[in-house]
Amino acid sequence: MKNQTFRMTMLFDFYGELLTERQKEFYQLYYDEDLSLSEIAENYGISRQGVRDVIVRAEAYMTEIEDKTGLVKRFMQLAPHVEAIESALEELRKLNRRLFEDKRLDELCAVIGNEAAALKE
Repeated sequence: MKNQTFRMTMLFDFYGELLTERQKEFYQLYYDEDLSLSEIAENYGISRQGVRDVIVRAEAYMTEIEDKTGLVKRFMQLAPHVEAIESALEELRKLNRRLFEDKRLDELCAVIGNEAAALKE
């Protein structure tokens, strides 16, 4: 993946709900709010090492799940294909408006659009 922060954000998007409340909280403060380990530790009255341990355990747990399921990897592989479908769909819509004005083509474009949107979810 592109970089560590992006990778961790993707892992959290997919597997964050599997973490404990404390892991989620520290993880979001560190990655989303960009707080340092020291700032988090100060806010919670614990050591910097304690915060680091919680975040490292969360990262390891989500990485382990990704290694087993491969959901993020499959999502990343699927994304460019969905974008290509959406791009071709938009071109079909334009061509239909300019040349054909066929209601059936409009219906099929709507189906393709809905299916592409479902794949993105």
